[in-house]
Amino acid sequence: MVSSPLRFTHSVTERLLRYVVIDTQSDPASPACPSTEKQKDLGRLLAAELQAMQIRDAHLDEYGYVYATIPANTAKKVPVICFCSHMDTSPDCSGKDVKPQIVRNYRGGDIVLPGDPSQIIRAAEHPALADQIGNDIVTSDGTTLLGADNKAGLAEIMDAAHFLTKNPQIKHGAIKILFTPDEEIGRGVDKADLNKLGADFAYTIDGETAGNIEDETFSADAATLTIEGVSTHPGFAKGKMEHAIKIAAGIVERLPKHTCSPETTEGKEGFLHPIGISGALEKATLHFIVRDFNEQGLLDKEALLENIVKQVMSDYPRSSYRLEIKPQYRNMKLVIDRHPEIIDHAMEAIRRTGLQPVKTSIRGGTDGSRLSFMGLPCPNIFAGEHAFHSRQEWVSVQDMEKAMQTIVHLAMIWEERA
Repeated sequence: MVSSPLRFTHSVTERLLRYVVIDTQSDPASPACPSTEKQKDLGRLLAAELQAMQIRDAHLDEYGYVYATIPANTAKKVPVICFCSHMDTSPDCSGKDVKPQIVRNYRGGDIVLPGDPSQIIRAAEHPALADQIGNDIVTSDGTTLLGADNKAGLAEIMDAAHFLTKNPQIKHGAIKILFTPDEEIGRGVDKADLNKLGADFAYTIDGETAGNIEDETFSADAATLTIEGVSTHPGFAKGKMEHAIKIAAGIVERLPKHTCSPETTEGKEGFLHPIGISGALEKATLHFIVRDFNEQGLLDKEALLENIVKQVMSDYPRSSYRLEIKPQYRNMKLVIDRHPEIIDHAMEAIRRTGLQPVKTSIRGGTDGSRLSFMGLPCPNIFAGEHAFHSRQEWVSVQDMEKAMQTIVHLAMIWEERA
């Protein structure tokens, strides 16, 4: 492994602690962009900090996106590279009044969170902690998530931007910065202006274990099932009523119990996952997400769902259903494999930090999934975040510093190899 010859100074931890206390939770029920105005509170701060680095075009737009450019300082013709992270936190767990803490010089064992001692980051359940002996671990106090997903990524890009602007002897092409809202609700690049961004390739900084680069994601669809039952007065319902809620419950009951669900799958296995149910006697709606690493896997799971629906509906001859499938994103590997240098350069950058690069896949999606299919090939690099979307979320200071160094080395490598 190659050690870094650069003399790094870091502001990444201070930045993370500053960013996580700003509530930026997104809201899937809101049609607005951003879905919550409070995301712009962080966007304004980030734009102001970039401007304070003399990055003159840094700005927050009306949709809650932050754009900025670190100009090239080389005579070479270098591809324009973008680094991207998202500002929102997951609606699955509260991100309001986050109280971060640092466990210095972690010596192993469980971490009891002081705000709610029932929240324990158990070493047995978080095997990645075994690699953190002697490191400093940032957590919440246990009453909220931390928000390292993806404010660690924000802090790392901001620290790298600060380092590059303070060290003009480091040669690089034009570097673009993009911070997005609403990634956690699948709308992170809905209003991203790629013409304005003007990048050739990009990297999201939103991955987990230090050293990992992810070039493959799930492909994803959303499925909405609407059931029209038969309503009548419950006192005179015999032989007449067909209860939409009971039909919906019957469908959920018949879903596979030992396969094809998030709680029973891993690796490259996909799933069919109910995420919401609502309704009354006459009409009920079920929402599903469908995930697989290839298109045929999606089709198979959607066919499975429809077969289950038809089986259940056969007992309710006067009721009807409507199943709508909406594509969400596709496996970014289909695009990234056409540009092997994106991954090669990232793996070399990780090596230069002293880490061993590991190419892997994501059981989820990132902004990079959609950006890749919008014409901006975009794999995902580690940010160091763990146990995201939960009150036991944590990130290591040293892993964040390695992520920041990876960004700097990447900028240098694209210039060297141009």
